[in-house]
Amino acid sequence: MAVTPLPLPANQPADRFYAGGGRIAEFRRQVWDGSRVPEDWVGSTTTLFGEGALGLTVLDDGRTLRDAVGADPRAWLGEAHVARFGADTRLLTKLLDAGQRLPVHLHPDGAFAAEHLGCAHGKTEAWVFLRGGEVHLGWRAELSADRLRRLVDDQDVDGLLAAMHRVEVAPGDAVFVPAGMPHAIGAGTFLVEVQEPEDLSILLEWRDFALDGPRDGHLGLGFDRALQATDLAPRTADQVEALVVRAGATGPVLPAAADSFFRVDRVAGRTELAAGFAVVVVTDGAGVLSSGAGSLQVEVGDTVLVPAAAGATVLDSGLTALVCRPPAP
Repeated sequence: MAVTPLPLPANQPADRFYAGGGRIAEFRRQVWDGSRVPEDWVGSTTTLFGEGALGLTVLDDGRTLRDAVGADPRAWLGEAHVARFGADTRLLTKLLDAGQRLPVHLHPDGAFAAEHLGCAHGKTEAWVFLRGGEVHLGWRAELSADRLRRLVDDQDVDGLLAAMHRVEVAPGDAVFVPAGMPHAIGAGTFLVEVQEPEDLSILLEWRDFALDGPRDGHLGLGFDRALQATDLAPRTADQVEALVVRAGATGPVLPAAADSFFRVDRVAGRTELAAGFAVVVVTDGAGVLSSGAGSLQVEVGDTVLVPAAAGATVLDSGLTALVCRPPAP
């Protein structure tokens, strides 16, 4: 396989249920036609729920990244990673442009997903904001399962939002979202998302969205079972704020609780990245990304897939980037 870092074009599933796509196009220096393409799945070995191929990254040679990793996992992921995790990238990175507020929803954890869906992962995630706004995160007070079901059945959106914490975020801020926690991303935000590599969402809200919630909102499990994945525990304002890391200079941008799921570092200026599988999102500047196997000219808006076999990779002094990685082996 080629071991050079690989530039990745946009990979945007069409006709999503919420609006967006313009900020991704602006970031990537492309033209947007106004369609609903609010997510760019970067370095993806994951399909949309229920799909056979949609969502997968396709490489220049026509193979999917999933097939390429499966054929030579040590070259892509590194010996230590494969020894612990097998041929599993353990990572999905996205660009997400919230053209409208996303519905209140949650994702199951690994135990629930394995038992009820036969999946290898849950869907814990984290957001690093390139454009700020507001998010809704976690319950403010204790909520019974019966009360949650009434809110969902009645599509009491005001009640759902009133029961949740509202958090203002600025560019550079990061938010860790454990599986089970209800959340909604606010309109106008633009972010880099890292997550476990599954597409598993349980909807608490679908009113006014292009969604058939009673049919599609429960992962085929029915709401009686699906809502059991909800973390009903209340969080104090301080507990919610502990999930937020406010914008800093360089280094890790997520709380330590995220380390067993994924890692994100902000780098600026000349930086050497240790060998290992990574997705690099260039957030500012222009310059060269190089390894012993070759070099790339990159600039803001570019996304680059770095195989472990590329070895140590150097970003030159003109670049600022987010480096997204799976958990350390």
